[in-house]
Amino acid sequence: MDKVKICVVGSCNTDLMSYVERLPRMGETLHGNSFKMGFGGKGANQAVMASRLGAEVVMIGKVGKDIFGENTLRNFRSLSIDTRYVMSTDRAFSGVATISVDREGNNAIVIVSGANDLISEEEIEQARDDIAKSAVMICQLEIPPEITLKALRVAREEGVMTILNPAPARFGLPDEFYKLSDILCPNESETEILTGKTVRTADDLEQAGMVFLERGVKAAVITLGERGCLLITEQERKYVPAKKVKALDTTGAGDAFIGSMAFYLAKGKSLAESTLKANAIAALSVQAYGTQSSFPEASDLADDYLD
Repeated sequence: MDKVKICVVGSCNTDLMSYVERLPRMGETLHGNSFKMGFGGKGANQAVMASRLGAEVVMIGKVGKDIFGENTLRNFRSLSIDTRYVMSTDRAFSGVATISVDREGNNAIVIVSGANDLISEEEIEQARDDIAKSAVMICQLEIPPEITLKALRVAREEGVMTILNPAPARFGLPDEFYKLSDILCPNESETEILTGKTVRTADDLEQAGMVFLERGVKAAVITLGERGCLLITEQERKYVPAKKVKALDTTGAGDAFIGSMAFYLAKGKSLAESTLKANAIAALSVQAYGTQSSFPEASDLADDYLD
């Protein structure tokens, strides 16, 4: 069977990860237990997860002409991700994310976008043919919003299914983002920012999901961490459970979910089945340290994950 094709438009970062007993309070300095460096950026993470499951992935992004950028490109190529549209620039350093992870697996993250902010609309247009050949395109909000919007417009013009992961969330996100997104996939805190509503109960979540549908998305998938996710369309409201596991590091779990969901949707699975499988893979990812390094390979999964 031919591989499914997925296009990812988004950020490429290097993760600088410090492991600590607890997250520091404001103004506090803590000694860490260990340090690791890895590949990250929401766009890159989602691309890697889809590729590890067996998708043919085209990445659109930008890195600096520095060692971080060189290593990012090398990492993509080692995973057979198409890097023709990952441009290099000498106008900024590659993006970085400094991440603190406590002993419970919770994290705090600071991102410096760098080269990610320099992607141009012309570079998105150059990739139109490959976007058009994709079954699914994934976008986030870690690159300039006008670039994400350009990519969503191109995908809609070419009849390609779109997934928008609205992270980091922006209050007052223009309605066009919603109208061009077949599936919106925020977490709970992002849902509160986007809707301006407090989300505490199941009813709150469902009402927030309806706000997204009213703004133009075809489906909302609100991720709930260890509780799974809530799927809302005009036809159904469905809580999709996640397997209970002991988390070592939750960094990148949302990206593992989205990359996996895109893979299964590209294979023709229903949204409900795609989210169920994506929950299971995200649960596997939190049982290992790191971001992309925690993502399972297809060979690590039981056959029913890949059916």
